[in-house]
Amino acid sequence: MSKIKVKQVKSAIKRPQNQKRTLEALGLRKIGHVVEHDATPNILGMINKVKHLVSTEEA
Repeated sequence: MSKIKVKQVKSAIKRPQNQKRTLEALGLRKIGHVVEHDATPNILGMINKVKHLVSTEEA
């Protein structure tokens, strides 16, 4: 299974609660924080939900 790196590039301040919870579920805490996940449909769906707040790249 392929890996994907997710980096938070924008703040979660003044965002809806569901987007804040999605960032928490991805393991992102602050701007510039990078986490690595398997590219499963669940993870890709969460990334798609907050795609305006994060950047992604293949690991």
